[in-house]
This record gives sequence, structure tokens and C-alpha cells, in this order.
Amino acid sequence: MKIAFIGAGQVGAPLAARLAEAAHEVTLAETKEGSDSLARALARSTRLTSRPLLDAVQRADVVFLATPFGANAALLEPLAERLADKVLVDCTNPVGPGLSHGLKSERAGSELVQSLVPKAHVVKAFSIYGFENFEDPTYDGYDVRAAMLFCGDDAGSKQRVATLIMDCGFEPVDVGGLAQALHLEHMTLLWVRMVRAHGASPHLVWAALRRPRPAP
Repeated sequence: MKIAFIGAGQVGAPLAARLAEAAHEVTLAETKEGSDSLARALARSTRLTSRPLLDAVQRADVVFLATPFGANAALLEPLAERLADKVLVDCTNPVGPGLSHGLKSERAGSELVQSLVPKAHVVKAFSIYGFENFEDPTYDGYDVRAAMLFCGDDAGSKQRVATLIMDCGFEPVDVGGLAQALHLEHMTLLWVRMVRAHGASPHLVWAALRRPRPAP
């Protein structure tokens, strides 16, 4: 797939490198001149390239949004038409004071993102863990992969994102429509409270275990 990343920091950089090494055509969007984080991200893989923001988005089929949540409106509103009919993977989370939900749980951050780019197909993914688990999601000695929960309203877009989730080393778990993003954002806050505030291992992940359904 042709993929563009808006945001090349602790979340975007490792995901971009993993997808590039999985043979996708990955471009990092240049959002400001002389960015140190962009330079560090490019150094992760010789398969990564960078282009100016508008050009990177125009060329992509799938765009990852991996920026601080507060930057979303200013970045996305000028891109609304260029993102029409493209898959927009929302990796961002609205975090408020005291690790509360930044939109007071009145709506999901991903729903706000969708309102900024109404013609895009927004899929919430890569948001329920800290960046440490995007560096390496493999856990030796276990027969299951770390689960990556995701949601969105367009089935075809979710299928494409599910493929990318697998290419990054996770098990994709589709939890439904974009309205479910609010619950995923609360899962992120739970992870952050457990790890950043209370000292749990940053390599804490969730897994999806399923028993076979009994025969009728």
C-alpha cells in the first residue's frame, strides 16, 4: 500500500519503519522545516522517504495521523479535500487534566477527527498502548499475539487497516463502528494510568482469547 504518516514521533516513527520493512511504500510528511524527529524517523529504515505534507497525502491511499491531539484541527482542516475517499488511521487520543478524557467523554476524539475530514474514512487504531509496544509487539513464549483493537464505519477501510495491523505484528480485533472509539480512548487512559502513573510495565498489552463455539 501507499502510506503517508503525519507525525513521526514516538508513535509514528516505529510504525512507519515496521510498515516500510513490510514492503509498503511509506512516506513521512514534512510538516515543519528542519524537524529533528523527522530526521530520526528516516534513520530507522532506508525504505522510508519524506515529502512535503500536501504531496505526501496526495500520493497515499492510507494516511496515519500520529500527532498530538491538539494539533489535529489545524493540520486536518486544510487537508479535508485531499483526504476525500482515503483511509485515515487515527492514532491520537484526547487527554485532559489528571489523565481525564480530553473531550469530557462527550464524544470520541476520532468522531471529532471525522467531522474535520467528513469525506475520509476514519479508522481508530494503534491507540491503546504506549509507544514502547510499537517498537516491538512480539512476546516470545506466548502462542497469541498482542491484540490491537480498532474501529470504523467503513468495512473496506477497516479491512485494509487490519492488514496493516498484522504487518506491524499485532492481532487485529474489530470492535465495531467509530462510536466505539470513545471506549478505545478510555482503554488508552487506563493503560496510561497503570503504566505512567502507577509503575506497571510499559510492555503491558491486551490479548484476545477465544474458545471455539460449541456445535449446535
